[in-house]
Amino acid sequence: MAGHSQFKNIMHRKGAQDARRARQFARIIREITVSARHGLPDPASNPRLRAAVTAARQANMPKDTVDRAIKKAAGAGGGDDYVDVRYEGYGPAGVAVIVEALTDNRNRTASDVRTAFNKHGGALGETNSVSFMFNRLGAIRYPASVASPDDMLEAAIEAGADNAESDDEGHEITCKVEDFFAVRDALETRFGAPESAKLDWRPTTTVTLDEDRAAGLLKLLDALDENDDVQNVYANFDIPDAVMQALSG
Repeated sequence: MAGHSQFKNIMHRKGAQDARRARQFARIIREITVSARHGLPDPASNPRLRAAVTAARQANMPKDTVDRAIKKAAGAGGGDDYVDVRYEGYGPAGVAVIVEALTDNRNRTASDVRTAFNKHGGALGETNSVSFMFNRLGAIRYPASVASPDDMLEAAIEAGADNAESDDEGHEITCKVEDFFAVRDALETRFGAPESAKLDWRPTTTVTLDEDRAAGLLKLLDALDENDDVQNVYANFDIPDAVMQALSG
């Protein structure tokens, strides 16, 4: 299991799926709120909002829930004023961790994130203390059925992407951050809405974990995931299949 997957497989091995779904919806609604409040309340004219709506669709969020969130954010005055913050640090075994959050109280969120790191064998660092071990890029994914690998690669290059990798499950197109929205829109015009489209942190190197260290890291990741302010968590770990099976058992 690679760290840049944002731990979806890890989450599936645990119970309380309804609670996780509720947290996922809350995070998407928060992103929709910020996107609509800081730009136009029209996804067609607001790239960040459009990305949030795509994430909502991927999570099977009801359309009326999305529409209500946009209308509420676009309403006059009121509401929480969220800001983007990023935290970086090290988890057990020296695993590099990046935490992205949307918060209306920086002090609270920083304290909660620091506590999670300290409690689970990690240490919160300064900004840019670990991000140099990751590449920041745009990642767009389509199902395999929309095009052949050659056609997708050609379309990705024409759209301005850096690369397209295909397998039996689908196509992943990656691009520079500054090209993300243009590439996504060009591909959507040709192939329809993607399965997912987001800005991502990809580790340049990974730390392979044994069972004890993996268990410690997963406790940290779970604690961060349960924080309402946390939107995304990335880490440069790799857990062998045999270790994951042992932990799941």
